[in-house]
Amino acid sequence: MTVGLIPGSFDPFHNGHLEVVERASHIFDEIVVAAIRNPQKSEALFDLEERRDMIAESCAHLSHVSIVSISTLLVNVARDVNATAIVKGLRAVSDFESELQMAQMNRSLSGVETLFIPSSSNHSFIASRLLREVARYGGNVSAFVPKPVAVRLNEKFPGGGNDVL
Repeated sequence: MTVGLIPGSFDPFHNGHLEVVERASHIFDEIVVAAIRNPQKSEALFDLEERRDMIAESCAHLSHVSIVSISTLLVNVARDVNATAIVKGLRAVSDFESELQMAQMNRSLSGVETLFIPSSSNHSFIASRLLREVARYGGNVSAFVPKPVAVRLNEKFPGGGNDVL
């Protein structure tokens, strides 16, 4: 059985992330989405449990996806879930530079390969950082996130128009 491990901070989970999960689900028998608290990023908008819930709800239509929260080395998680490969989405060439270094380090530490999936052009500009900023200042980002995420953003920032019916 092949297992794709998709790590990220997912704060919040958006349509670009969902695209990577959906596309990877056609390649692997099982997908494990790993929500990570990234200490290099600013204070999280959603805690790990909230992110896990949003990801689970957003991926409910995919039968072979599970979600974990991690606070350890990714290669340890890869070993624990018997990952065939780590899967990373790429939006732009600038993403590739840092992702390549991480892929090389992960392979050196564990032997696990990394598979890069380029995002489609209609998702290439979406970044969690931008979504947090727009939502925080009252902008509507519901077109860029799955419905469960839009609902939670509206709870965090009432009146921003992120309530999707």
